[in-house]
Formats: sequence, structure tokens, C-alpha cells
Amino acid sequence: MHAWATIFTYRLEKVKQGVGDIKWLKRCFQKLLLNFTWWVSRKDRSGRNVFEGGFLGLDNIGVFDRNAALPAGGYLEQADGTAWMALFADNMLEIAIELAMTDDDYADMVVKFLEHDTWITSSLVQLGEGIGMWDEEDGFFYDVLRLPNGGAQRLKVRSMVGLLPLCAATPFGPELFEKYPEVTARFQWFMDARPELCAAFHDPTKVGVGGRRLFSVLDESRLRRVLAIMLDENEFLSPYGIRSLSRYHALHPYAVRLGNQEYRLSYLPAESDTGMFGGNSNWRGPIWMPVNMMILRALGNYYAYYGDAFTVECPTGSGRRMNLYQVAEEIARRIVSIFIRDSHGHRPVYAVYGGSRKFQEDPHWRDLLLFYEYFHGDKGAGIGASHQTGWTGGVARVMHLFATTTAQQVIALGQKAALFETESAWSGV
Repeated sequence: MHAWATIFTYRLEKVKQGVGDIKWLKRCFQKLLLNFTWWVSRKDRSGRNVFEGGFLGLDNIGVFDRNAALPAGGYLEQADGTAWMALFADNMLEIAIELAMTDDDYADMVVKFLEHDTWITSSLVQLGEGIGMWDEEDGFFYDVLRLPNGGAQRLKVRSMVGLLPLCAATPFGPELFEKYPEVTARFQWFMDARPELCAAFHDPTKVGVGGRRLFSVLDESRLRRVLAIMLDENEFLSPYGIRSLSRYHALHPYAVRLGNQEYRLSYLPAESDTGMFGGNSNWRGPIWMPVNMMILRALGNYYAYYGDAFTVECPTGSGRRMNLYQVAEEIARRIVSIFIRDSHGHRPVYAVYGGSRKFQEDPHWRDLLLFYEYFHGDKGAGIGASHQTGWTGGVARVMHLFATTTAQQVIALGQKAALFETESAWSGV
């Protein structure tokens, strides 16, 4: 997230001040480069651009503790860990491009991260050594368990782990490739020499809306399949956002036997029923704001590339077709509804936990909203810590974004559209 926050902050200041702090961006890039190198050197076990990472902030979302030694030995190839690294490479590429526009020395770094991005992105879909994280039958990503005896199996849990590869999607404008045609030629040579890579994911040389190119784990076909699951109200799409675990597992708990012990996982829309991490980790069904915001970001990026021609059913099976900007708006509407009074004058955030009449009706309390840690996957009630402004407070940014940014702005400006917050700013572009 550091790399994403760096380029976002740089662009925000550039819009506000009219000029970006290139010196600051260079300093950040050098530090991020050390971090990126550490991950590539230490967490890619076999040099195949497949990452483990262990604890990645999703706590007990898996069948067992991914940060500890596995019960039957072996190791996990993590779909979310690899997706985070793909996004890390995306953001490093964005920074390198920004620096190369004013300093020729960074053109080589652009090529470096174009290649890194290609290797990591392709590894999520196609490993070339048997079983991989993409399941063609299900149209979804899963962690892969590699056993000491050389065997391997996908852990078929439909969770946020399988949605994070969707978030590794970043569009790039044509400016860099117009200024440095030799970069285009070098990258094209790299791709031509490795046609199997391009077959595994979206072709980054293919030009889309606004002359943009897209680095994405998912090509159009796979994107549609993942979205069909994510936007299914019987799976991930809650009335209040995207669940961390599919509701499918309410009727179909997942179980895996390792050695003499069976490990199980089922849909839990509120608190977890496992003692893992002390029983204080809850990623098995509730709605978490930070990953929902990542999904909104990704949908905006896909829309900036595909435009209005790409539509999907939302919700899945409803017959309602939307472009990806409209899908993002719909998910945002559901997230925001957690905090808004319903037809009875009650806010879902207080539906169950802390849902006394005082919080719902007392004029001294009813408008003092709490930013809970996460939310009930079916009822929207706030659960966990009640002061998680560090990420749940992002709902204010979600409301502001869709109140001040239009689909037309996204088509015209791509990622930069999120930085233009008022009509006056837009009219001055």
C-alpha cells in the first residue's frame, strides 16, 4: 500500500499546487525499491514470482493460520500475496513513468517494472508447473497448498483472497510511450520472446479507451467470470457492500483433511467462531471497508480502459446491465447505506450490536456515528472496535468521490479523475 499511497499523494499535491514534488517522489521511490527487492528476494520461494507472505492483514480468512507452520508441512502459494505484489509492481511502474517524464535516467526503471509486472501478473494465472491459483472450472482464484511429498491442491475457499487479483489493475496513459518509443520497442521484444506470458493475462500492449494500456491479472473473459461471482447476492454482494467470504459457504462449508485432522471453514457474517489469533480476527463473512475501497478503485481503473462498451449484470442474474463505473456506484451506494437511516428512521450500523433505542432514536446520540472495525455481512451492523476511523472513515471519501466525479471525467482523465473534487477544478482542466 505504501507505493499506491505515494503515487496518489504525489498526484493529489500536483493537482492542488500545479506542480509535483519530484525530489520527494524520487526519495520515496528509492526506499520503495529496497522494499520491493526484499519481497522478491525473500518471499518468492522458488523464483517463480509466486509469493507467500504469511500474515497479510486478512488474519483468519483461511482454513488454518497462514502465518504459522502448516499442520501437514509444506507451504502456501498465496493468491492475495501474489496479487499484492502485482499491484506493488503496478504502482512502482506508475512512479517510474512519472519520474521518466522529467528524467531520462528513469526510462530503464520503466522497462524493469514492465518486466516485473509481466512476470508477477502471469504467475497468478499460469505457472507452467501443474496446478496454479486460477481455477478454470470455477472461474476464481484460490491459495495453493504445496505438500512435502510434491503433491499440490487448491484450497477452494471463495474469499477475499480470490478477489484481490481483480484489484491488481492499473491503466497507463500514452504519454510515456510517445516520449520513449524505444521503451515500447524493448517491451515488445520482451513480450515477443515470451508469448506464453501474454497468453496468461490481459495483453498490456493492447490500446483501450483514451489511448490507455492496462496491466491487469484478468483478461476480459476472466474478468467477467470473477465479476459474476463477486456481484452475486448469494455469494459476495451484500446489501451493504462486498463480503470478505462468500455466502456460498453458509450452505457449503469448506473442509480439508491434513494428516489425521480435519479443518473447516463456513460463512460467519459477524464474529468468528474460531480461536485462531485469539478469536479476535473476523474475515469469514463480514464487510471490511479497506478492501471494498480497493475494489472500487479497481472498477474505476477497468472503466477508464474499457469504457461504456463493457457491461455486466449487477446483481448477477438480475437482468440489469451496468458499465463498471455504474457497478462501482452501486457497491458504493450499498456501503454508504450502512450509515444512512432506512424507511423506519434506523441506521443499519446500529442494527444489532450497540443497537439500543438510545443510539437509534435519542436526539443526543442518533447522529453521533461510530466508525466500526467491520460490519455484519447480512445486516450491516457495526462490529468490533468502534473507533476504526483509520479505514472505516474512508466511507466519507467514497461518498465524496461519487458526488463529485462523473463517468465522463473518468473516461477523459483516467485515474486522475479521482483527484478532481469539484466542478470548478474540472472546468479548469
